[in-house]
Amino acid sequence: MKIIDTDIPDVKIIEPAVFGDERGFFFESFNKKIFEERIGKKVDFVQDNHSMSVQGVLRGLHYQLAPYAQGKLVRCVEGEVYDVAIDLRQSSVTFGQWVGVHLSANNKRQLWIPEGFAHGFLTLSETAQFLYKTTNFYMPSHERCIIWNDEKLNIDWPSVPSLQHSQKDKAGVIFADAEYF
Repeated sequence: MKIIDTDIPDVKIIEPAVFGDERGFFFESFNKKIFEERIGKKVDFVQDNHSMSVQGVLRGLHYQLAPYAQGKLVRCVEGEVYDVAIDLRQSSVTFGQWVGVHLSANNKRQLWIPEGFAHGFLTLSETAQFLYKTTNFYMPSHERCIIWNDEKLNIDWPSVPSLQHSQKDKAGVIFADAEYF
């Protein structure tokens, strides 16, 4: 397993060691001991989620407030997405900054997004299946959403033929009005 730093030090790209031949491939997608050693903290995942989206679906930018904040380990097992994490920790030197990473079935990369971040992704391929582990349970009363096209954040989303959003995501607040950590 290879850990790659991003422009936001607490957000990590994880590349597995993939063993493959003409029959297919094998890789260890998660090993708690190695993961915790590499990111430098203890993590207890309590929920696994799986979504499928068609091209142009943009989900997010979602987060949950304390005490239900969620860390997420995300990956794309079919297709390709552009995955984004935004630092909402007011005491952080990277507060208000974002990082974006291409995750796909081909590159097998994962992204670790710790508590205190908003998260979203855009489906680039015809369809994509997206898996994520969370460190806390879903709690609708503490869920928040920042609008995907906030001018201050100025996220450089890739181009797709057309965008699709849920009603909840269309109603997201601007970054300046968001609740932070």
